[in-house]
Amino acid sequence: MKRKCICEICTCGRHRCPHQPTGLYEKNNQPCTISEYTEKYPEYKGTLPPRTLKPKQEYQANKGRMDGVTTFKSDYIPYEVTRRPIQLQDEYRPGSGNIDLDTTYKMDFNPHKVQPFIATRPKERRHVADGKLEGLPTYKDDYRPWEVSKRDLVKPDHAYQPSSSKFGNSTTFQDDFAPKGLVPRETFKPQNIARVADAPFDGVTSHRLSYIPHQLEPKFIIPKEEYKPNDNPFEDLTIHRRDFRGLPGELSKSFKPEYTKVTSDTRFSGSTEFRDRFQQWPVSLPQVRKMAEYVVPPGHMDMNTTSHLDFTEHKVQPFAAIRPLTRERRSSAPFQGNTTMKEDFKAWEARRREVLKNQEEIQKPVGKFDDMTTFKAHYIPHEINVSKTFKPQNLVLKSSAPFYDGTLYRTEFTPKKVDVCPASFQSPPGYMFHESDNRGHKYFHKLSSPTGSKLTNGALVSEVAVM
Repeated sequence: MKRKCICEICTCGRHRCPHQPTGLYEKNNQPCTISEYTEKYPEYKGTLPPRTLKPKQEYQANKGRMDGVTTFKSDYIPYEVTRRPIQLQDEYRPGSGNIDLDTTYKMDFNPHKVQPFIATRPKERRHVADGKLEGLPTYKDDYRPWEVSKRDLVKPDHAYQPSSSKFGNSTTFQDDFAPKGLVPRETFKPQNIARVADAPFDGVTSHRLSYIPHQLEPKFIIPKEEYKPNDNPFEDLTIHRRDFRGLPGELSKSFKPEYTKVTSDTRFSGSTEFRDRFQQWPVSLPQVRKMAEYVVPPGHMDMNTTSHLDFTEHKVQPFAAIRPLTRERRSSAPFQGNTTMKEDFKAWEARRREVLKNQEEIQKPVGKFDDMTTFKAHYIPHEINVSKTFKPQNLVLKSSAPFYDGTLYRTEFTPKKVDVCPASFQSPPGYMFHESDNRGHKYFHKLSSPTGSKLTNGALVSEVAVM
């Protein structure tokens, strides 16, 4: 009998055998449905959250005056620092004896006697003949020339004779083209003449003439099917209720301190930590330094400088300008304001250019406007026949018949039996435990019913209901 594992018995895909990560791997053809993630990360049961070591945020009262001793000051031990000793380098002394220049190659290499290379190819011998070679090649022996006659020309003999007159030769266009006179085409376009009818417009259209009103048929009403409730009790068994197993665990405790309202009738003293610990130091006023009085030195001050004493004066001639001196020309005659521009230029009389307007062909009417237009003069009023609408009125149709609420889902839906996964039970129904291998797989043998038929889903459902 063929045995099956829980992984193969499961039909919903959520049941697997416990996988042992330390089991030896065997070579078999059965596929393993356990992944590497579930092997390395097993499922842990409910554990309490780690307890925090953070101190509570409580108010700490004054515990005394703070001393400035830190862990560094209390634990630090000063050591005596000495200078690092200098290591003297030994004097180089060459070794005694000769150097052995043998290497591993010289020691391990065994020379062999090598014979010279002998070529197996025979030497090339050139055969030189004294006589002259007389031979017939294959091409000359096999090739036979055929007698080919010259092909006659099919082109007719046409001797060109040039014309004696100037431009006497006619072209192909002149020979083939026959001039024809212009023939005016007859137009088939109707004349754009307005046809004015004397009879009044009757308003008859093709729709009014050809339309036949039909009587509407009564609306087909589907009879309502009577509602029949289901006799089977409702099963409120869900996947969460069926597969979930609660883990025992304690409720998490809150570490938040309780809120206590501080109430006191005593008056606030106004003392602070700064006032209690602050020590007032005696402060002396800064000393003011007196400036020494200025004393005028006795004697006369010598104003001579080194430049004044060492400077030698030289006689230099003044600079003579090369530019000629400007002489002012003054005249007693009156100024004449005549220029070439004023004498030759004569101002013309400028006039504005008149606007060029075309002469109007239609003369403007003279007199009072009579308020008579072409539309008013030629308009003929006609009686308007209102067209009858055949659109049905948008009224709500009330009916005393019951509403038909039958749908395809209600008519065609067939309830199916609930399939329960046999691997969800501790001992799958219809199977008997056989063994478990070193990797953690549990194998079961399939049992047959006493009548020789297999277990049906109804048996599983009844067994679930009993459990």
